[in-house]
Amino acid sequence: MIRSNSKKIAMIALVITIAFAVVLTPAPGIDASDHADAPINSSDQAVDQGDTYAFLDPNDNSKVILILTVRGFITPGEAVNFSFFDHLVRYRFEIETTGDTEPDDIIEIRFSQRTAPNMPQAATVSLPRGGIFAGFTTLATQAATPNPPVITTDPVSGVSFFAGEVDDPFFFDIPGFARFTASIRAGAPDPSQLGRGRDTFAGYNILAIALSVPLTQLRLSGNVIGVQSLTQRQKKQIIRTDGTIDGIGKFRTLDRSGNPGLNALIIPFARKNEYNASTPTDDASGQFAGDIVATLQGLGTDATNIGILASVYVNTGDYLRLNTTVANTGPGGGSNAGAGFPNGRRMADDVVDTFLFFASNQTPGIGDTVPTNDVAFRSTFPFLAPPHQPRATGTVDDSTRN
Repeated sequence: MIRSNSKKIAMIALVITIAFAVVLTPAPGIDASDHADAPINSSDQAVDQGDTYAFLDPNDNSKVILILTVRGFITPGEAVNFSFFDHLVRYRFEIETTGDTEPDDIIEIRFSQRTAPNMPQAATVSLPRGGIFAGFTTLATQAATPNPPVITTDPVSGVSFFAGEVDDPFFFDIPGFARFTASIRAGAPDPSQLGRGRDTFAGYNILAIALSVPLTQLRLSGNVIGVQSLTQRQKKQIIRTDGTIDGIGKFRTLDRSGNPGLNALIIPFARKNEYNASTPTDDASGQFAGDIVATLQGLGTDATNIGILASVYVNTGDYLRLNTTVANTGPGGGSNAGAGFPNGRRMADDVVDTFLFFASNQTPGIGDTVPTNDVAFRSTFPFLAPPHQPRATGTVDDSTRN
């Protein structure tokens, strides 16, 4: 995708602004996609996160939208079998509001055990200031059209909640990117490998949890918040003689997601599990900095652009950083220039092209030729697109674009 000069300049200015903000912050702190980014979560789909999003509601900038996706690559014909949330997993948003690495506000979501394929799961949403409210998941169906999203709004806090199956919002050509980076490492960079224009995630569904949170519910001490999402299990998993499983003990993080593509694209395979079990404090202390720099150097990224990427990925830990004073407007979750990633992340932000732009030392026109999602995003909460449904008899289509 070819970038306009104005978009490129706006992006550079925004990243440099973040870099200066990091330098001037007294106490520094705080994945393309995160799907199957490490051995553990590749074999435990219930905790395997896809992506994290954080952006101001374009219809009301006094609210922040938080989204995590999990359990990807659900085919429409298997929606009823796979579209449920594990009752033993704790889903968690950690929100940093003071400019350091420690979360200041936490939102947790737990689900009831699934009892039948045609019954929604109950959800319990625990809020930062001690509030708790209940909601329900949106049922997946094999019908020709999906069920409308079930949205629950807490009358006390004003927080809205959605959970259910949606179209996977990420768009990216995994084989094209892999072939391109392989050509770089082989000493013969071949940008044509990025020209397939095939969205690896097209035609597939995923589970999503979305929240609309009034900014007044957060303990803001400035204009910038950091957001990461976690999936956690208790330390001990006990398999009972009746086949049921219980969790016992403290919760441990098995997957975390902040900035797109960090673990999936940059952290070496041997350290991916370790990365998911670590924290933004570990990031900012430099625990993975050497590996990140080495990976970028292997891609030919120069010191200047490594510094720019480090200001987002390393210096303040793996949080999505969102400046709440930067207005977000437009359809599909927001589309105005200068308000997207790395200033939070909106649904339509082309994060892969942004990464490639800086990793290739700001090469004009670099991109994976997958500039948009395969399905249009909603323009109101929960903003995610409806799930793909099983096709009608006789339909010939190219929805799954591998």
